[in-house]
Amino acid sequence: MAELKRTPLYESHKKHGGKLVDFAGWELPIQYEGISGEHEAVRNHVGIFDVSHMGEVEIKGQDATAFVQNLVTNDIGVLADFQILYTLMCYPHGGIVDDLLVYKYHKNHYLLVINAGNIQKDLDWIFKNREGYNVDISDISSITAEMALQGPKAEELLQRLADVDLSQIGFFYFNEKVNIEGAECLVSRTGYTGEDGFEIYLKNEDAEKVWDAIMKAGGDLGIKAAGLGARDTLRFEANLPLYGNEMTEDITPLEAGLGYFVKLNKDHFIGKDALVKQKAEGLTRKIVGFEMEDKGIPRHGYDVLDGDKKIGFVTTGYLSPTLKKAIGLAMVEIKYAELGTTIEILLRNKPSKGKVVSRKFYTKQYKK
Repeated sequence: MAELKRTPLYESHKKHGGKLVDFAGWELPIQYEGISGEHEAVRNHVGIFDVSHMGEVEIKGQDATAFVQNLVTNDIGVLADFQILYTLMCYPHGGIVDDLLVYKYHKNHYLLVINAGNIQKDLDWIFKNREGYNVDISDISSITAEMALQGPKAEELLQRLADVDLSQIGFFYFNEKVNIEGAECLVSRTGYTGEDGFEIYLKNEDAEKVWDAIMKAGGDLGIKAAGLGARDTLRFEANLPLYGNEMTEDITPLEAGLGYFVKLNKDHFIGKDALVKQKAEGLTRKIVGFEMEDKGIPRHGYDVLDGDKKIGFVTTGYLSPTLKKAIGLAMVEIKYAELGTTIEILLRNKPSKGKVVSRKFYTKQYKK
């Protein structure tokens, strides 16, 4: 069995009592004091996450814009310098390679932020499709630490340590030169929780001192270190998809409900033809939200039923810490996707009643 990788914040996690688990080959905290407390800290105050396991890939060169435009489904042509875009990479058949953020420095320089479990797969895909483009591709994942500071008090806290006016960083924009505790950081107003906040990219050697400074400066604001468990419950409530759950190589962006991030009017991108065809023919299945009417908590992979017939599967399910009820996302046959439709989830071999509802379980609190 391969040895687990560790982020530069491994010792900090041990110091704060993190319960460490194997996540995509990384030894990371699933929780510290408890998932619900960490979840509530982010919703009401501020929480900090180690996301150094994420991948970072730089694309530079005179064809950088054309190259990235061909790789992704969204239109990077709309980006201003220092703006960020959420998008997907697809295979020619329309299935999803990964979802990612594209950071634009300028037309010849982009940063792609990709999922930890997909780093090598994504890199192979990016290099495979570089032919004909004058670009340099650099995987800087191993030398880059990343942390996410999330919650309504995130700006107030980080402003105590940063040397720039953070209110000037708009939603999905970034500043590449923010000094925090003597470390030069890239700071973006982004996150994966549905709350306002920032993601901070910095050198590995600076990570621990910046983490400690943030924890110390946020003591009176109710800061908590938060683990992977709260990260998942937070993103799920805010209807933010997770690769491996709502997205796979067998699920297209249209089926995943991510059509907004697919610009079929672009000249070309990998997977466009398949997605144009799927849209024209109409979907046969899609991901919906649901809430349980019977007792029980749905989990990833559970069957969705109509009587004796399997009509789909749960992609994510939880007892929502904010809403205090069992909710989920599920891929179902299209005729069961209407709001209000009754479905059944197979919980421990027992069908339990649920109802299709809006996926907007929680209203996002982003600062626009």
